[in-house]
Amino acid sequence: MSGEIFSNLKDKVIGRSHGLILVFLFFIAWEILPRSGIVSSVFFPPFSDTVIALKNLALSGELFFHLKASMERSLIGFGLAAIVAIPLGFVMGWYTRFEKYTDLLMQSLRNTSQFALLPLFILLLGIGEVSKIAMVFYAAVWFMLVNTISGVKNVDPLYIKAAKSFGISNYYLFKKVILPGSFPSIIAGARLSAKSAVMVVIAAEMLAARSGLGYFIQDSQLMFRIPEMYAGILTLSIIGVSMNYILIWIEKRATYWKGDLDSAIL
Repeated sequence: MSGEIFSNLKDKVIGRSHGLILVFLFFIAWEILPRSGIVSSVFFPPFSDTVIALKNLALSGELFFHLKASMERSLIGFGLAAIVAIPLGFVMGWYTRFEKYTDLLMQSLRNTSQFALLPLFILLLGIGEVSKIAMVFYAAVWFMLVNTISGVKNVDPLYIKAAKSFGISNYYLFKKVILPGSFPSIIAGARLSAKSAVMVVIAAEMLAARSGLGYFIQDSQLMFRIPEMYAGILTLSIIGVSMNYILIWIEKRATYWKGDLDSAIL
């Protein structure tokens, strides 16, 4: 048993090390290629120049001003999407007849590209904060909704039957069986939604905004502030990776519910 645990830990460490090595090699190539003249340093500045630009933007406060604007829009839209999608997903996953009635509408809406709808949102809601938050909501809601429905449907029927055989209430059935069983799927949907939320808010800021990372990146490109443009892109990458790992951490912290599930029905 201990040998198996050690082997799994070793595999994880090796896998993580390989990933870090690849990232390190990427940044080395980013530094060397422009300096060696293989690519133009005017349009692709060295990594060190980008880091210096990022540092200067942080010290001046400009970076945090735009970062705050983008994160506020993303988090509000993402939060509203979670408030709507997760409860609705539980209802649609549990009551299959309700899902059948609404499935065609849901599929039609979720398969319409959010990027194609950006001009429509701006036309209907204006260029203020409401339109941007609405765009993020639309982009984020479908992943969480579909994954919540899927998570509820994929809960092992034997667990549900075993729980019902003990005469537990619907509340405890939901708390001890449905919620823990569907949680990994919900988190997977949340990770996709978070990625989509950031992508859409950046696109929206490029179209109609005077603040935010999307606006900053486009403005830097237009003003030919190339290192600053790459600094904005690097910041976006850091945000995306951070959000992904935060949600993974939340999922791991919630795995004790699986133990509660087993103890509740055994």
